[in-house]
Amino acid sequence: MARLAQTAGLTDIQQEILSTVRDFVDKEILPVATELEHRDEYPQAIVDGLKELGLFGLMIPEEYGGLGESLLTYALCVEEIARGWMSVSGIINTHFIVAYMLKQHGTQEQKEYFLPRMAAGEVRGAFSMSEPGLGSDVSAITSKATRDGDDFVLNGQKMWLTNGGTSTLVAVLCKSDEGHPEGTAPHKSMTTFLVEKEPGFGEVRPGLTIPGKIDKMGYKGVDTTELIMDGLRIPANRVLGGTTGRGFYQMMDGVEVGRVNVAARGCGVAQRAFELGVAYAQQRHTFGKPIAQHQAIQFKLAEMATKVEAAHAMMVNAARKKDSGERNDLEAGMAKYLASEYCKEVVEDAFRIHGGYGFSKEYEIERLYREAPMLLIGEGTAEIQKMIIGRRLLEEYRFQG
Repeated sequence: MARLAQTAGLTDIQQEILSTVRDFVDKEILPVATELEHRDEYPQAIVDGLKELGLFGLMIPEEYGGLGESLLTYALCVEEIARGWMSVSGIINTHFIVAYMLKQHGTQEQKEYFLPRMAAGEVRGAFSMSEPGLGSDVSAITSKATRDGDDFVLNGQKMWLTNGGTSTLVAVLCKSDEGHPEGTAPHKSMTTFLVEKEPGFGEVRPGLTIPGKIDKMGYKGVDTTELIMDGLRIPANRVLGGTTGRGFYQMMDGVEVGRVNVAARGCGVAQRAFELGVAYAQQRHTFGKPIAQHQAIQFKLAEMATKVEAAHAMMVNAARKKDSGERNDLEAGMAKYLASEYCKEVVEDAFRIHGGYGFSKEYEIERLYREAPMLLIGEGTAEIQKMIIGRRLLEEYRFQG
């Protein structure tokens, strides 16, 4: 049977990687995902399997022990993994945002120290911008880093860390006072710090506490946490790139990768919802025939499949634009916005096709119905994406009156 969301122009290596990941999803993730999700259990065996496949090093350059693959390859792998269970794709996404930021902005010493161990899955990454009082409004950050000799002392509270407990390296964005006097524009007085820690909860290093998992509606299994810094001392050589004041730009570069990833997750979840819907429609009978033979259901399936195809095409375009070295905030914003909205709609249509059974925890669509909303807010809400898209369009189509 022909699959939706095929990608033209892939190399033999890319196709082999995707085939391997797809087989892993079908055999190792789909059979256990709903059970683990209902228990809110971290999928350790699945993560170990991804580590054996080398996926934690997928985008890390070969010179540091990775596979050196493109953002497109990574996004297509994420799409496949999210089709199995979105939480697993979240586990590797934050890891890769940190690895990408290190690759693009780290000092040579930082790259040599972290990237080989990240490629092997020995060091696992998380990144942290949000705080209890802010999300997309990054300029309102209150966490602060103060220079003290050869160290910086960090204080503040962070929120919504994916992999907050299981990670051993967190990229943390703070306001920094060094060389940035009062009145400096907020985005020019932010610094990214590479914070190493022990996995787990409680005080994971002196001055750093991970209180525990946040209980969520969906997106379970993966640990989402707070992060509290109280006199946390970080050596100056753990400033990403070695220079303060560049954190905002470094994080925004990473977020562009993250938005492509969220778009890929939306595509994967939507694909799975379509698969469930089209299969159930051919099994369920009403009025003497499968409901798939009713025109109303055929129309619904047609709309769902078209949305899956459209979202996939935009996600692929955004990934390829970033791989080319060009600015892709417009494409990434469009892809994230469309894929997350379409994902919600496709999941809801599949839920409707299932009728009353869609409300039962025995059916997989119930899990997807709770997972899809996270994509509407992760890596920036739909409203934030529209702001980015609108501003970029006005740059491109500036009126010459």
